[in-house]
Amino acid sequence: MSGAIRNRLEGVSRDPVDPRAQHFGGVAAEYEQGRPGYPEEAVAFIAAELGIGPGCVVVDLGAGTGKFTRMLVATGATVIAVEPIAEMRAELSRALPGVVVHDAVVSDLPLADASADVVTAAQAFHWFSDDDDLAEIARVLRPGGGVGLLWNRQDLDVGMWERIEPIIAPHRPPPRTAWRAALEAAPWSGPLREKSFVHRHATTPEQLSGRVASLSWIAGLDDAVRSDVVRHVAAAASELAVDGVLDVVERTEVVLTTRH
Repeated sequence: MSGAIRNRLEGVSRDPVDPRAQHFGGVAAEYEQGRPGYPEEAVAFIAAELGIGPGCVVVDLGAGTGKFTRMLVATGATVIAVEPIAEMRAELSRALPGVVVHDAVVSDLPLADASADVVTAAQAFHWFSDDDDLAEIARVLRPGGGVGLLWNRQDLDVGMWERIEPIIAPHRPPPRTAWRAALEAAPWSGPLREKSFVHRHATTPEQLSGRVASLSWIAGLDDAVRSDVVRHVAAAASELAVDGVLDVVERTEVVLTTRH
């Protein structure tokens, strides 16, 4: 039984969206403008390992504005997006009007048992670490189905990030790392398989400012403090830009597993 259904039966009332994640509602436009996509090599690796392509049904959890969703669509797979924040769903639907987008949380998915061949989460799985979330993923995923997770990670000793990190670091909360142990301990999950990819891409100072503004822990700051952080990031980015463009080097971390 999913956590949300149990809560309703027991008369418990609580917002199932993490309070910090709720801040995305106010920065959806910045998220779409500033967040980068993912390297083609990483997407190709996930698709090859998990069999994503025509005839495959993929459920993209915490899909946000569809940064990864649109790359899944390009494989020819049937993609179903799940995103609980209305403003993020609106951006996704503008970018991908043909994709079904569910207003739902991971602990209570409006999907049939064993209806997904693959479940993915890009820049999002750290929000899904409790037993209800993992049980619901197992419920909708067919036996032998795959789970593909990925994150863009800043290499803080490389180039631009050396200048940006001191501006944002004082506001960074402890990292959410419980997802790894929870996934490893899930009775349905096979061994985790991991690979990293260099992710080099171009951005503008405006896009970088939007990316920083769209971080949940920056979006949740007091208005004056948030504006000050974004202003300092924009100034540093403008100094670093060459002909208005920044060369960004980071890495994309991919984690895969298979449902027993």
